[in-house]
Amino acid sequence: MRLALVTGSLGLVGSAVARAFARNGLLVIGMDNDMRRHYFGADASNAWQRQVLEEELGSLYQHHSIDVCDGRTVHALLASVGRQVAAVVHCAAQPSHDWAARSPLVDFAVNASGTLNLLEAARLAAPEAIFIHMSTNKVYGDRPNALPLIDRGSRLDLAEEHPYWPHGVDESLSVDACVHSVFGASKLAADVMVQEYGRYFGLRTVVLRGGCISGPAHAGAEAHGFLSYLCRCAVTGTTYRVIGHGGKQVRDNIHADDLAEAIYRLHETPPSPGEVFNVGGGRDNAVSVNEAIDIVETLLGGTVSREPLSEPRLGDHRWYITDNRKLAAALPGWSPATSVTDVIEQNIAAMQKRWL
Repeated sequence: MRLALVTGSLGLVGSAVARAFARNGLLVIGMDNDMRRHYFGADASNAWQRQVLEEELGSLYQHHSIDVCDGRTVHALLASVGRQVAAVVHCAAQPSHDWAARSPLVDFAVNASGTLNLLEAARLAAPEAIFIHMSTNKVYGDRPNALPLIDRGSRLDLAEEHPYWPHGVDESLSVDACVHSVFGASKLAADVMVQEYGRYFGLRTVVLRGGCISGPAHAGAEAHGFLSYLCRCAVTGTTYRVIGHGGKQVRDNIHADDLAEAIYRLHETPPSPGEVFNVGGGRDNAVSVNEAIDIVETLLGGTVSREPLSEPRLGDHRWYITDNRKLAAALPGWSPATSVTDVIEQNIAAMQKRWL
């Protein structure tokens, strides 16, 4: 049987990818040791997702509690399945700006060295597999903050005369000479190495630079998971801290299932080795923090308690909307299908089920 190895398989993206591949008849080897509990505490643990996947996918899901930093065990796992592997989808990461700054060595070990462990294991044991890496728009550092922005009341937005209007940021944006955050730097190291294993070694690698990703499987924490954590605060009556920019900073949001569909289709029709794609919700699914709070309040029929903080996170984007056109050209007919309002509504329902 052909199979897919999915790292971070208990996480938001990894669990959606596991479902997408299993639905299409592939055996999914899931790799996740619930480091999210270590990063963000027991409330943000993804351990519950293992039982859900095993019940939903049955014999098409096999779980391994392996740390990507454990190169020997990662190599042994890939060697045990070898050329049966159709795809390696690398979703495991340390995902937080704030956490990375507190522990740079662990952050780099997970994001950069862990990715290298997986690349080398794939090169030796499964060289024909497509290797799809979930990178991040944070590899662009704070370069988007140099874009000419206009205050439109509830949000900041790009000046209409700019070449990125109206579609958003494309893959031409430089990753150099800017502030990345420690997290952004470790993810950039991984991003470039994945490209290099494609261009230098000929491994069929793909880099996906994601924007904000959300969905009801997200165990949101303040340090990571914007929409999920906002919905959790709204449902539980917790004060939501608006960190900088007056809440006018803008993010586009993509549902994890829409992203997983793109990943599965990339496995079916691999692009050139080392190819890079931006992927996100696009302009139609972009909201400011203020606008997201307004949507939550409308859906819940109440007021979200909020606390504005004047200082933004170092290197944080004031505005980021993803230009999906390169990915859409590679995957004819694909586009994000779930609206940001529907994503928020699903998150609210998930949080009500979990916390009430």
